[in-house]
Amino acid sequence: MRPGHAGASLHSSLWKGSRVRRWGYIALIVGIALVIALVCYQGAGDVAATVAAVSWGIVVVVLVRLVPIMLDGYVWRLLFLKEHRPPVLTALWARWIGEAVNTLVPAFQVGGAVVRSRLMVMRGVPGRAAGASVVVDLTLSTITMLLFTLVGIGLLMSRYGESDIARAIGFCVAGGFVVVILLCVFQQRGLFGWIIGLVARFAKGRAWDSAVGGAQALDEAILELYRRRWLLAGNAAGQLAAWVLGAAEIYAALYFMGYEVTIADALLLESLILATRTAAFFVPGALGVQEGVLVLLGGVVGLGPEVALALSLVKRVRELVIGVPGLLAWQVAEGKNLLSRVRGRPGAAPPAPMAPPPASSTTRR
Repeated sequence: MRPGHAGASLHSSLWKGSRVRRWGYIALIVGIALVIALVCYQGAGDVAATVAAVSWGIVVVVLVRLVPIMLDGYVWRLLFLKEHRPPVLTALWARWIGEAVNTLVPAFQVGGAVVRSRLMVMRGVPGRAAGASVVVDLTLSTITMLLFTLVGIGLLMSRYGESDIARAIGFCVAGGFVVVILLCVFQQRGLFGWIIGLVARFAKGRAWDSAVGGAQALDEAILELYRRRWLLAGNAAGQLAAWVLGAAEIYAALYFMGYEVTIADALLLESLILATRTAAFFVPGALGVQEGVLVLLGGVVGLGPEVALALSLVKRVRELVIGVPGLLAWQVAEGKNLLSRVRGRPGAAPPAPMAPPPASSTTRR
């Protein structure tokens, strides 16, 4: 396979349909229909008026959301060994673009991992180092997200006691911990080649194995990271802090709508919305799912359904404001890299690897 063809295959795999991806577009259409139905049912005028009340506060909401994204990118950078560690701005840039892909592209949350790995290789990071950093980062992201979900369950139980909702979420969290533990065991026993094969078949990335130097090279790079306990601890602590800071977006949005909630209420909503979005990874952006859950949980903290829907729509606007420029930046980077290869410029990035994500589809919104 020609190098140029391999890179084009990886890039186009996020956009061109396979049978699985077509189902993603169907889920996207159904999600949009559900959002419209919910807004109409609750009263489009009331929801629109509540959203409009945010006004210039949307700028604050966007800036507040950028803080956990940047923190997450900074602690991801810690997982690169010093000889391969990218500049801070490069890591933040790649993390921002990965966020945009995960929120706006129907790629089942795999797209952000593909793009982050690719961008690092385009900036000169060895494939196996880029792949290993993303794999370990996403594994720790899953663990910290599950811990954050436990906080939400605790806050929910403090209001309702041992409710059916809390039990159901708790059961899912327990299952998630089991999956993550098994994944960590597999990673440390050198079984990552099997996962590469599965993900490669999913997204047609036939050059991934060679791009990272082979499954054995990726296994060795992952094992090396797991030996750096302080790096793992720093990454996990930073990611957990980023999850918690994400609740500030809900607090700020509701504040500008004229509804003040407690920090505990914002944490409850944020943590359980995250858990729901992760469980609904097959629905692009969790469209419709997020809105339904917010209406349900909004009642727990005293928000009317029209306010809960407006909050979800404000979050959607924030996703577009952050995500659309991120997608454009991604295409600019890809275009420059392609032009460099066509011109035969020395040092142009070869076709980039994909670092297959762990079994969970956790992602920052």
